[in-house]
Amino acid sequence: MRQETKTMTTTTITAATPEQLIAGSRERIDALDDRIIGLIQERMAVSTVIQEARISSGGRRVHLSREMEVLSHWSGALGKPGTALAMTLLELCRGRV
Repeated sequence: MRQETKTMTTTTITAATPEQLIAGSRERIDALDDRIIGLIQERMAVSTVIQEARISSGGRRVHLSREMEVLSHWSGALGKPGTALAMTLLELCRGRV
């Protein structure tokens, strides 16, 4: 992270201190976390709509083959930790109906 100060005749570039870099990066992580939480809440709402439709048409609340697709997708993208994340997402999204 660099800070640039311009005057009429000179430009001074000051490098950010490690503390400034860390603080700025933590702010960005916090903002990303807020976006991720919002997306998870949106996913939960969409999942509820699907479950309600499935139940009202006489189906089951949970569709296991679809859950396996989700697990595979996350695992393929992020490896073993992706599977754990997907399991948590599925747990958050199932059973709200």
